[in-house]
Amino acid sequence: MAFALRWLFAFILLAATYNPTQWSYVRWAYSNWGEQLPLAVFIGLVLLVAYVLFFTAVLRGIGSKGVILILAVIAALVWVLYDFGWLSLENPTANTWIALFALSIVLAVGMYWGIMWRRLSGQLEVDEDETL
Repeated sequence: MAFALRWLFAFILLAATYNPTQWSYVRWAYSNWGEQLPLAVFIGLVLLVAYVLFFTAVLRGIGSKGVILILAVIAALVWVLYDFGWLSLENPTANTWIALFALSIVLAVGMYWGIMWRRLSGQLEVDEDETL
């Protein structure tokens, strides 16, 4: 359940920022930039704070190599689904949703990695304090 909530929050963040429908921050800000500039900037900064929080947790959890590895696994899965004919990559809208799903999985795994590691290994990670 905890992983599902992290994935849901990551997916909502990514989809709220950009998706192929008209209901995204990018499209709204682009069309309302002149009339609602302060609101567009405010919402953009709130989204930026959310992304910084997510990316900080992900990079501390799995690191850049972990992000690349998870993206490679998801890309291989998409390749397998395409090769078996279960997935068509002809539709740009569907491709955007696939990319949003893949990126949300990366963010969720990165956010959940510390919890999962403790459960799998029984070890705790402790930050070193060099001031002692």
